[in-house]
Amino acid sequence: MEITVQWIRTSWTKESRGGEAASRRNATPVGFALPPGGTTASAHVIRMREDDGFAPYEALEDRGEADVQLREADGRLRVLPRVQPLFALPPRPRRPPAVRLAPGQWVRWQLNYRFSSALGIRGWSYWLDTFNIAYGPVGTDVFLSAPTVFVDEQGPVR
Repeated sequence: MEITVQWIRTSWTKESRGGEAASRRNATPVGFALPPGGTTASAHVIRMREDDGFAPYEALEDRGEADVQLREADGRLRVLPRVQPLFALPPRPRRPPAVRLAPGQWVRWQLNYRFSSALGIRGWSYWLDTFNIAYGPVGTDVFLSAPTVFVDEQGPVR
């Protein structure tokens, strides 16, 4: 069965935690149209950084490089994003269980992180990972609509 992976990473610093910069960051898309010619062996990866005004940079990468565990069993796809590194997680009660998708379904899973510099000299930096994963054949605009399943695993970033 076809598996389509889109991985969006948005990264920022304290400078985009409020005001106009935060508005720009919060307006970044959580789904993009898939590029023509992509394969199910590749992941559609989008990076948006504060340094570039949150302009999206798209690439196709090997699907195995995406920070998500995918396993097919019993006609369903088990999806669980990897959490790396653990020290970067904001406080949260516990991780939700994996999602099991039936053919024709897709999940949007959001997970955030925060980091400080090694010596605490610089301020915090943050990133938000959004995984859009579909099971079965899909059109190029699938991730522009509402997902079948939405998992919001974002914790407070203070």
